[in-house]
Amino acid sequence: MRPVVLCFSGLDPSGGAGLQADIEAIGQSGAHAAIACTAVTIQSSQQVFGFEACAASLVKAQATAVLDDLPVSAIKSGMLGTTDNIAMLTELFADQVIDDDTPFVLDPVLVANSGGSLGDEKTLVSAFRQLLPYATLITPNTHELRALSGEQDLHVGAKKLCAQGTHAVLVKTSHDFDSGDIEQYLYIQGEMVHKSTLPRLDGEFHGSGCSLASFIAGRLAMGDALIDAVQAADSWITQTLRAADAPHPYDTQAQLIPNRFVRF
Repeated sequence: MRPVVLCFSGLDPSGGAGLQADIEAIGQSGAHAAIACTAVTIQSSQQVFGFEACAASLVKAQATAVLDDLPVSAIKSGMLGTTDNIAMLTELFADQVIDDDTPFVLDPVLVANSGGSLGDEKTLVSAFRQLLPYATLITPNTHELRALSGEQDLHVGAKKLCAQGTHAVLVKTSHDFDSGDIEQYLYIQGEMVHKSTLPRLDGEFHGSGCSLASFIAGRLAMGDALIDAVQAADSWITQTLRAADAPHPYDTQAQLIPNRFVRF
C-alpha cells in the first residue's frame, strides 16, 4: 500500500485544521494518513472555545494499533494538548516502539491561529523540549519558535534548537510581518541550507501550518530528501492558500480555509 504517516492530532469540527487537515494534506502528498486522536476541540473556523484532551493511555493504544498493523513510514504530531501526551510520545521513541529511522515532523502546537489556547503554554514548552531530540524536523510558527528556544531572533533560536538535539528546523516568518514576502529558512544541524520566498497573500488562514507540516511528512514517507520535501510543500501550500475557501466572504478579517484539493 501507499506509505503511511501516523499523525498525532486533535479534532477540529470546522475541518480547517487538525486531523482533517492532516488527512487531506497527506493524501495530496501521495501517502496515506493514519490518526491517533489526541483531543476533541470546540472551535469554529474563526475561534477556539475549548478542548478536552484524550488520555495518554487512549492515544497510545490508538498509535500502537496502527504501528502493529500498517507500514508506518513517517510520524507527524500536531496538537498534543497535555504534558502526559507529549511524554507518552517521547516514550514511544525512547522505547523504540517507533523506529529511530522513522522521519518525525513535529509541529509544536501551542496556540491556534485565532489565538485560542490549546494547552498551558509554559508546561507544554517544558515537555516539548524532551521530545525535540527525536524530531527530524520541527515546524514552529514564530511565537512557538521563540517560546521553545527562549530567543527573540529566529535564526539564533533555530540554531539553539538544533544544538539541543533537533535535526532540522523550518523557520517561517509568516507571523512576523504585515507586508512583503514570506521567507522560510531550513536549518539542518545548525546550518542554514535552504531559503525560500513565498508570496504573502491577503487574509489569515485557518490550518495552514498543520497542512504544511503534514505535506512535508507525507513527502518524507514517500522517500523525498528533506530539502525536496520542503520545496514541494512550499509550492503546494501556496496553491492551497490561493484557492482558499471564505466561510465569511464579506468579512475581510475572517480566516480562510485552505483548499487542500486544488490541482496545480
